Amino acid sequence: MSAGCNRGLNPLALVSASLWCQPRSGVSLALVSAPPPPQATPTMGLLSDPQCRRALARMLVRLNTPLCILSYALGLLWFMALPPLAPRTHMSENAMGSTMVEEGFELGDRAVGLGREFGVQKDRVGGIPVSWLVRTMWGLGLEVHEQQFSVQLPFPDESRERYLVRGTNVYGILRAPRASSTEALVLSAGCVPGPHNNQAVGLLLALAAYFRGQIYWAKDIIFLINEHDLLGMEAWLEAYHDVNSSASHSAPLGRAGAIQAAVSLELSSDVLTSVDVALEGLDGRLPNLDLLSLTSAACAKHGLLCTLHGKLQHPAPSLPGGLQRLLLMALAQASGQPRGDHGLFFRYRIEALTLRVINSFRQHKDDLRALGRTLEGMFRKLNNLLERLHQSYFLYLLPSISCFVSIGIYFPALGFLLLVLALRSLDLWMKLTRSEPGNTEELNTGNTITSNTNTGNTIEVNENPPIPPPPAPAPRLLALVPPVPAPRLLPLLPPLLVSHFAGVALYTLPVRGQNLAAKHFPVGEGEAVVLALTGIYIAGMALPHSTHRVLGGPGSAAASRAWMVLKLLALLELGAQLLALALLNFSLGFLLAVTMVPAAAAVAPTGPRPLQVLLLVLASPAVSLLVAVAAERELQEAPAAPWEDWQRLLTALAQGLLLHHTHGAFLCPLLAMGTYPCWLLLWNVLCWGT
Repeated sequence: MSAGCNRGLNPLALVSASLWCQPRSGVSLALVSAPPPPQATPTMGLLSDPQCRRALARMLVRLNTPLCILSYALGLLWFMALPPLAPRTHMSENAMGSTMVEEGFELGDRAVGLGREFGVQKDRVGGIPVSWLVRTMWGLGLEVHEQQFSVQLPFPDESRERYLVRGTNVYGILRAPRASSTEALVLSAGCVPGPHNNQAVGLLLALAAYFRGQIYWAKDIIFLINEHDLLGMEAWLEAYHDVNSSASHSAPLGRAGAIQAAVSLELSSDVLTSVDVALEGLDGRLPNLDLLSLTSAACAKHGLLCTLHGKLQHPAPSLPGGLQRLLLMALAQASGQPRGDHGLFFRYRIEALTLRVINSFRQHKDDLRALGRTLEGMFRKLNNLLERLHQSYFLYLLPSISCFVSIGIYFPALGFLLLVLALRSLDLWMKLTRSEPGNTEELNTGNTITSNTNTGNTIEVNENPPIPPPPAPAPRLLALVPPVPAPRLLPLLPPLLVSHFAGVALYTLPVRGQNLAAKHFPVGEGEAVVLALTGIYIAGMALPHSTHRVLGGPGSAAASRAWMVLKLLALLELGAQLLALALLNFSLGFLLAVTMVPAAAAVAPTGPRPLQVLLLVLASPAVSLLVAVAAERELQEAPAAPWEDWQRLLTALAQGLLLHHTHGAFLCPLLAMGTYPCWLLLWNVLCWGT
């Protein structure tokens, strides 16, 4: 080929042609791509550049502990700074925004008389006076129905002394004169033993008499008097919505429209100083914020003091006061227990709340007429709804009755806490992968293409030949990390299986084995459940955690590094659980993160063992629950002795089990089969070297 022809050919083509012309004695061709000149290198991203990525990884490993401390502190400070940042509540639903109506309820004295008569009839029959209620409601012009139900609890409820519960619900329906019974509202009052809540039934009947004379109702109104608090309400709701359940009850004889909203009343006196609004329902669910705004506006219109968790809002909002109310709401929501009979309506997509009347030593007092006008105004606004409440927030926290914190503002506090688990997991992953056998790290980047034939002759050709004046690329060097035995997975199986089986046993055995425990120990069935729960919880900590020494070989490098893999799995499982839990019940997820994240990040088989044991025990779910019980009493300014807090803890455990088995609350299985196994895995990490 001539020089003129060669001038326009690619150098790679020339090399290929020259190789084709050589005799076939066996050669191996290696194509090595040389990097382009430095000035021609495109700008690479931080994570796509290997050198920057390695530098970032080394920085994260070196500064892991300070970053974890900083992230945890930012999470706590963010939550503490929420009250001053909270905007004021407002009405988002236009249909409830009008305030031009004038309430005209004047039957306060009649409500007092009906309440006293109801109390007399209740004492006479020893329970709910069904015949008197039916006769009175028929006299008011309502369509009256009654429902009988019976519920057998999984174990005796010693706080209320009941096991096999039988009762009757009585309700009257006021048919809407201007609609065809497609939607309904509910006003309920519970029938409880003693003189409590008698005036609530009297006010309910007086409101029914007043509402019967009005012609503007576009929705049916159901006046419900339920017996045995949540059990009666659950039986009525299941029968009304035709839901199958284990409780035996008679089907309602009459139905109204689809329930849009519900209000439950709790008052024991005909004189009131304030109205406390209870929002938290089963599993910490909250009503639409517009329902709270409607209640607050209606109370303010008629001069009623509206409180949240019994705490008044001061004219000048302060950080300590707002933080106190915020923590009270967080603790109440995290408990998962409904704070009134309204708590079960949320399962059927019904917005509801409870109005609890308080008669304290304040000088300003009101009567039932003001409260009746407030309820009339609320129901008239709800009567104007064209669709379900959906315009405002469902996920929020309340530092006061007139201010709220939405999910977009409070969720970063949890994000900073979960970032601690992510940083610690990343640190463990880097330590594990950096020492795996066969791990290589290229000192120079580039693509190498090697093609070998049968002989050992090798010819290297650059895809991008060097262009003068840049020097020729340096030869490739590979740095090989000395091989270290990888951690074996077999030593991890016993702690994983034992921890999760202990969680399953903690969830199933206390209720299933109550008869056996009561037979062999001098305790009742209810006490046997709580004692079995405590015993299984402690037994999970006492199980042998040294199986890795036998399976992995004593002193072996793989067994000594396997605790990192176990801790990595525990951190990932804990982080996933807390994140999923925060979407359902933010307060519970945040409080568990506050207590468990520091211990989970710091635990290791090396270091000061007594300090780590103390930190991990304080972060256990049982101790966290005990601290929450004591903190709630302190925030309510009603401190108690330590043994009283212990009794409240045992009562809370029993009530949590009853709520799960009777109403389907998820707090009990979550803590037993989710959080407790994660904590046991961390306990195994701490006991790894013993």
